[in-house]
Order: sequence, then C-alpha cells, then structure tokens
Amino acid sequence: MNSWPKVALGPALFAGVLVVAVGCEDAAKRPAAAHVPAVAMLAQNSSASTAVAQTGSTQKMPAQKAPAPVQLPPLPAATPKHNIVTMIPAPLAGTRRDLIAKVEQKFASGEQNYKTGHLEAARKDFDQAVDLLLESGYDLNSDPKLSELFHRVVDTVYADELQAFRAGDGFQEAPAVPAPIDEVAEMTFPVDPRLKERAEEAAKNLSHDLPLTVNDEVLSFLNFFQTPRGRTIVETGLRRSGRYREMISRVLQEEGVPQDLIYLAQAESAFQPLALSRAGARGIWQFVPWRGNQYGLKHTWWVDDRQDPEKATRAAARHLRDLYALYGDWYLAVAAYNCGPGNVQKGIERTGYADFWELYKRKVLPRETKNYVPIIIALTLIAKDAAHYGIQVDPEQPVPTDVVKPGRAIDLRLVAETIDVDVETLRSLNPSLLRLATPDDASFELHLPAGSAERFSAEIADIPADKWVSWRRHRVEAGETLTSIGKKYHVTAAAIADANNLERGVALVSGEKLIIPATEAQAEKRRLVSYRVRKGDTLTGIAERFSVPSEDVRKWNHMKTNHVARGMVLRIYTLGGAPEAAPTRARARSKKARHPATNVAQASPKPETKN
Repeated sequence: MNSWPKVALGPALFAGVLVVAVGCEDAAKRPAAAHVPAVAMLAQNSSASTAVAQTGSTQKMPAQKAPAPVQLPPLPAATPKHNIVTMIPAPLAGTRRDLIAKVEQKFASGEQNYKTGHLEAARKDFDQAVDLLLESGYDLNSDPKLSELFHRVVDTVYADELQAFRAGDGFQEAPAVPAPIDEVAEMTFPVDPRLKERAEEAAKNLSHDLPLTVNDEVLSFLNFFQTPRGRTIVETGLRRSGRYREMISRVLQEEGVPQDLIYLAQAESAFQPLALSRAGARGIWQFVPWRGNQYGLKHTWWVDDRQDPEKATRAAARHLRDLYALYGDWYLAVAAYNCGPGNVQKGIERTGYADFWELYKRKVLPRETKNYVPIIIALTLIAKDAAHYGIQVDPEQPVPTDVVKPGRAIDLRLVAETIDVDVETLRSLNPSLLRLATPDDASFELHLPAGSAERFSAEIADIPADKWVSWRRHRVEAGETLTSIGKKYHVTAAAIADANNLERGVALVSGEKLIIPATEAQAEKRRLVSYRVRKGDTLTGIAERFSVPSEDVRKWNHMKTNHVARGMVLRIYTLGGAPEAAPTRARARSKKARHPATNVAQASPKPETKN
C-alpha cells in the first residue's frame, strides 16, 4: 500500500507553488466508499452484562484532554492549472531536453527517497525539481511540455496522497479518511416499488440473526444503492470486508452478539481503520474518545486503540450487548449506538413507545439516526443477495502478520529498513499507531509482515536499544560512498564508519546494509494554524482533529461557549510550546502569500458518528 501523504514544502518549493497556486480553492472531498460483508449467522445474542449510562453520545460530554498537540496537516487542495509567472529573464545553459531530463531525474529520486522513508532527502529532491523549472529562464506558460511537467511535479508533491510526507520527523499524525456513513445518512431517496417484492422475499428466506424489516424507508436506501454511486459504495464495502470478516465474526461470536452487526461497521467506516468523523469519531466502529475510553480503548499521543480493528471490534460488540440489555430490542440498540442511549431514552419517554419505527414516525430521533437503521437493513439485504443485484466482487484476503514486542520505542523507518519493507506497509499493518514510531511501552505489540519476525529480532540487535528512535539503516547503492550517504542523513562519514567498524575511505559493496548513527530530530515549536469552520463541525471535533484540548481552543479564540458557526476562522496552536498570552482574532485566509509560520487548514472535516 503506497499511499503518499501531503508534503511540507521547503522554502523554494513553497515559493514556487505560491506563484502557481495563489487563490486556489479547496479540492472536493473524496467520496468514501462503504463496505458490506456477507457473514453467516453464528450465534444469537446472549444476555448482556452491564447497562450503559443513560447519556447520549451526541450530548455535550467532558472534553477529552489530548495527550499532546501535533502539527496540522497541510491543505488538501490539488494545485489548479493557473498560469505561471516567470521572473527569470534569460534561459540558463543547456537545452530544453536537458532541463526535462534533470527535472525528471530529481522527481524520480524524490519518489524513491520517500518510499524508503528518507523524507528529508525526498523533500530536497522535490524542491530542486521545481527550482530547476522556475530558474530555467524558459517561459513555462508558452511551452506546453514544460508547463505539463511543472504541474505534474507540483500536483504530485502537493496532492492528497502526499499528506503524511509532511511528517519528516515522524511526529505528524497519520492521515485520516472520511467516515462513509456521512455521505448518505442525512439524505433522502425515492422509493422504487419494483424492489419491494424481492426485498420482502429475501427478508423471509435469507439467513439472518437481526430482524429485516422491509418498508418504504428501507426501500428508499435500497434504491440508492442501485444507483452508480450507491453501487460503488456497496461493491467497495464487499471487497474490503474480506480483510476483516473472519476476525469480526470470531469476536462477535465470542461476545455472544448477532453476526449481522458486522454491517454497522460497513455502514460506519467501510472497514477503514483510519476513518474519522467531524467530531472525532474514529476507526472501523467509529468511537468518540470518551465512549472508546469507557470500553477500554486507549488514546495517547502515540496510539489510538479506536483504530485497532480487533480491539475496536471487541469494544463495539460489548457496547452493543450492553445497549440490547438496556432496551431488549436490536433496532433500538443500533439507534442508540449511533446517537447515544440518552437520546433514545428521551424519545421513548416522550412517546411512550419502545419501538424504533414508532420513534421514527413521531420524529423524536435525530435525522441521521432515523436513517441509520434503514441504511444498515438495506446494506444487509444487498450483501446477503449480491448476485441478484448484479454485484460481483472478489473480497480482499486477510493479511497474515507476525507479532513482536519491541519492549521500547522504535522508529518505523528503522523497522522497515531492517526487514526490507516500505514504511506504508508497516503503517497499514499497525493502524493504531498515530506516529512513525511505537510508544515506549513494553506491552505494545508491533505487527510485521508474516515470516519477518525472526529476521527483525536478529538484525535489530545490532543497534543499541536506546538508539532505536534515532538511528537508521541504509542499503548501499552503486556508486555511493560514506560521504554521500552521510550527507543524506546529516552525519559524518567517520561516524558511519565507526558505527559499522569500517576503515575510513573503504569502498562500499552495493547491496550491503549500513547502520546510520543519525541524531534525534529536534522537537518543533508550537505552530499557529487558522482553521475555517465547516458545516457540521463541533468544537470537540475540531479539537480532536488537531489533538488539542477544546478548552484551549476556546481560550485562544476568546470564546465564551462551545458553539462554532460555519465560516468562523479559529486560531489553533499545535505541536509544543505555549501560545501567545493574548492572541489576536484570526482572519480568513488571504489570497496573497501567507506568513511562512502560519498554515491555513482547509481540510474537509469528517462527519461524526456518535458512540
């Protein structure tokens, strides 16, 4: 999985992008796809244990104190194809063909350095690629080939896929993805009567361990999932479900709850561990921090168990079991999972009906929750009879892993270099890790590709354990010397020679591995970020997004309440240090060049699921 994150542009590249991208608008949000697993019925629900507190998760709860602030991701906007203003008066030496070859070479080098985790070197390569074009003296506007090359380089470096590249020091939180439930939860769709007969027949004949009511509300979403967009959501969900279906089925059975509850995860997150809502609900099962903590999901600056598929599945099964014990009805339990038991209880008390469809009809539930249950029923019907709806997908296979306990903090880049895998593979196997390093926790379990644990244990012993977060490994390429390698890692050739017991000036053998005694990255100072509030944002969600306490956000912006309105621009201080004593009120982003110490966060917020 080679997902590229957004890049922190160096001074030269940043200046180049400003020339091209002044006044660019937010890129459209990527639609997230949902997933539906087809799981055989195993066991009916056993009696539940502990009844949950009578408090809805959409109600204001005590803000969760973020363990530490982090640096804000850069703008999620791809650079538009604006005209280029060239300031250089005359072409430099060399032909246009030579220029293109040099730029392509630097760009390819940057991509390779990124994939191997050499982020600082990659950043320099990308900067130089852009500098070569801007300083060439050619009129990039009038030369289609050079213009296309410039935009390709800048767009790639600055596109959504490069978001994690900003984390050159490993302290940037892993990029999140939108929670799919928000794409359809507040929408309405027409009813296709032709679907009713088939759906009713399926509800009677298909194996299921949750009730399958077929009515107009369910049929409207069944109709949506037949549209091109809806079909894509279902197909993507069915495909991704294969990765986690066996694990989820096992955990649901162990906790004594219905197997069909797996479709909540399909609707909530499309089985994406990094799914994030507007208000900070995370993971496959979309837990908000306080509810996750209630069910044992730890959240620190380094790790968020809500993004651990198995731990979150266990917590969700227990939470749903407790909700069923409270209401004795699975539809009400599912509704309470979405909007909180307090909201469901209030609806029951107001109407006198402990029945989901009565609460739906009497409009006492949040709109999102009213649609939540019909969406899950519709997805269940399609997943259990996919061929009838013309859907055929090959589910992804579960990914086998080895599990090791490093015993202390270790940089994922060092792990990747030790066992010869890319960093993104390790991040995908360990979605609960928020940074490019493991926590300094002896109990933390690190997942490695199957068959690599023994090699990891043998080779990591060559590096002192107290250097696991700073030292690196490097595979020698043809033509490299100790000096050239030292420049890449900002260490001396002598230091590399000493760490590897080599003679000074010795010729290196291509393919051999060297230990690089790199220095630890210095902690960055707190950075001021301006965030423009979007529709559906909450103060708690914004604070969760940037891993800062909501009380601090209020203080920095002189807010008397937690209310935020669409269009407000909030000042947020991230990544260490104390904010100024009396910060001035934030202003909306100007179309002119920004102060280099300030970023404007325009990332499309991810909608909240309330657990």
